[in-house]
Amino acid sequence: MKASIETTIPEPAYSDPICTDGIERLRIRVHPSNRWNPPTLIYLPGIHGDWTLIGAFREGLQRRACFVDMTYPRTTRWSLQDYATAIEEGLREHGIQGGWLLGESFGSQVLWELAARKRFRISGLILAGGFVRYPYPALVAWARGILPHVSHRMLLRLLPAYVMYAKFRHSGSPISIQGARDFVARRNHLDKEAILHRLRLIEANDPREVARTTPFPVHHLYGAIDPIVPWPPVGGWLRKNCPSLRGSRRVLASDHTILATAAESSVDQVCQWIA
Repeated sequence: MKASIETTIPEPAYSDPICTDGIERLRIRVHPSNRWNPPTLIYLPGIHGDWTLIGAFREGLQRRACFVDMTYPRTTRWSLQDYATAIEEGLREHGIQGGWLLGESFGSQVLWELAARKRFRISGLILAGGFVRYPYPALVAWARGILPHVSHRMLLRLLPAYVMYAKFRHSGSPISIQGARDFVARRNHLDKEAILHRLRLIEANDPREVARTTPFPVHHLYGAIDPIVPWPPVGGWLRKNCPSLRGSRRVLASDHTILATAAESSVDQVCQWIA
């Protein structure tokens, strides 16, 4: 059964570069490769929920893999099972029968749900700044408590600074700078509630048994500077408890958003794993 989807028309002054029709639904894009019989890599976004920040990573994969990216609806109703159901159905509709799953941060929780269901032909699992059970649940509870007190107006005032940071951080990558602009442009009043809901899903979810017993190869890619998902407890747990762990890579000059801040290194490492 298809997961229920909230349909919401944003405020009139709002211009969303992804949901141009004003409808909140799962959106999937397939970026074919001109390589013969390439591996398929399916990107599951982090808590922000869209594909805006991975332009350089996607561009680097052009001749090396078939890349599938997606944007989640900004829903406050979906369970992780609903996310998995909608993604499985969406991939089938696009003719994607199997592939590698790349779960970024919150996307790793969707990844474990898809792995547990085994209704999609999975070649392997890659955590990008991802985790199994979040190592410090109190931090999630703290974030959940703080976020409601941050007004939408305050967020709108702060967001332009992110574009300025992107111009400095990605000065040689026009596609990354445009991605930052798109990220900022599509933020609206629905984001805060959707992120709060995803934090609740993280807090309640415990896929450790799935990770212990999964038959699929598991890889862990992470930035050395990551205060959001601290990598020592995540990596330590995987090495000790996940027999399917096959690879682990720390990128020194990168943060939590490793696919954006270390796109070239991430592409090279991911392609090595999925080859």
